[in-house]
Amino acid sequence: MPESPVSNLASPTTAVIVTGGASGIGLASARALAEAGRPVALWDINEAKAKTGAAAIVADFGVDAIGVGVDLSDPELYADALATTRAALPKIGGLVHAAGVVDTGSLEGVTVDVWELGINTHLRPLILLVKELLPDLTANPGSAVVGIASINATLGNAMNPVYSAAKGGMLAMVRSLADRLGPDGIRINCVSPGQILTPMLQPTVDLLPDGTFERRILLGRLGRPEEVGRAVRFLLSDEASYITASELVVDGGNISSQR
Repeated sequence: MPESPVSNLASPTTAVIVTGGASGIGLASARALAEAGRPVALWDINEAKAKTGAAAIVADFGVDAIGVGVDLSDPELYADALATTRAALPKIGGLVHAAGVVDTGSLEGVTVDVWELGINTHLRPLILLVKELLPDLTANPGSAVVGIASINATLGNAMNPVYSAAKGGMLAMVRSLADRLGPDGIRINCVSPGQILTPMLQPTVDLLPDGTFERRILLGRLGRPEEVGRAVRFLLSDEASYITASELVVDGGNISSQR
């Protein structure tokens, strides 16, 4: 007897908000989604780059896309960004929270300002945006959320304690939100990238001896943003319709390495 059709499937026309969408993993995720026909809103602190990235997506994939300037560390700015997005892309069925900053000062570099910027960029926006978007996500069957965490949520790294704490908090928050959102048919998961060659990582790569990261990674190379973008696209798709409260590690075999 054939299986019953899966319910709560996402419409391919529902839009996805991608924070940090102007570069790196955020932009790669937006492009991967657009390639599959999903309209996207690129939210970024750099409005000009967000608009340029959105224009390129429209040209390359023929889907609706907008760039929105917003500093996610300031919740007072969310209402205007959401209003702009809803006006341009009224059917919102997804959120990717990829915006981030990284501290590199170890314990000695931790200040109240460094702590607040890290937590208020990585962690706080996820829960506040899910709360604000709940009516949109509930109204569009198959809606899903992806938070970009990190293998630093698991590994010990003295260099960036605030970043690591925020990403670890994201894993816990996602599990909690999955319990709240599940009855509404909304899924939420995390992708934890390893060493991905993004604009954020490039300065560190340039400073370190060749092969510093690669020698630990089982695949022997740094990851590419588009490889993370495809994982994000999968978790937002109907192919992942029974996956929630999960962490998908995309690290080329870094966490499991004994090298």
